[in-house]
Amino acid sequence: MEQPTGFVMAVDAVTRHVMSARPDAPVRPDVPRPARLVVTRRLAAGALRRLADHIQPRPVPAPPACRT
Repeated sequence: MEQPTGFVMAVDAVTRHVMSARPDAPVRPDVPRPARLVVTRRLAAGALRRLADHIQPRPVPAPPACRT
């Protein structure tokens, strides 16, 4: 009983999808959003940088030079 309704909805969805890729399809402008949580991001980046500096292994010291 619901199969014709599903078929009509599927055909309509496929038609909209196919027609959206056409060159004359309507274009919606992409509105840039303002940055959010700038302070929080900077604090998190600073904390992660300090943690990475703390965890990073130290370079191996050079072996002592032999004196002859």
